Amino acid sequence: MPTDVFRAIELLSTVPYGRVSASRRALPFTTVTRHLVVDGRLLLRLHRGYDYHRALDGTVVAYEADNVGGARDTWSVQCTGTARVIEPTAGERELFGRTPRLADGVPYDPVYLRVAPEFVTLHHLTDVPVFGFAHPL
Repeated sequence: MPTDVFRAIELLSTVPYGRVSASRRALPFTTVTRHLVVDGRLLLRLHRGYDYHRALDGTVVAYEADNVGGARDTWSVQCTGTARVIEPTAGERELFGRTPRLADGVPYDPVYLRVAPEFVTLHHLTDVPVFGFAHPL
């Protein structure tokens, strides 16, 4: 499916969180992460205590973010690329904003990765039905 890469990367800039997926000891895993788009590349912030950055560094990862959650027109962007642990600039750290205080009850210790997207896919659904949470009796 052809995609408008520029539009997809632009949409990623409109949401703060997504999910990064990779393989760890030959098993797939996915974790939520804060992201920024800087110069067409993704900059991810994860909690060092999960140790996921070790599995991600130098490997091909998949990243997904979306606006799903009640919007009438929804989109989802998926991209793949190689992740590298980096030390962000002071300006990039500032763009992330405040870090979470705790991650699973322990102090949040940020670690950063950069992903240069190699393959990018944008899916867009129009006029999505809105579902309520009420159940008929």
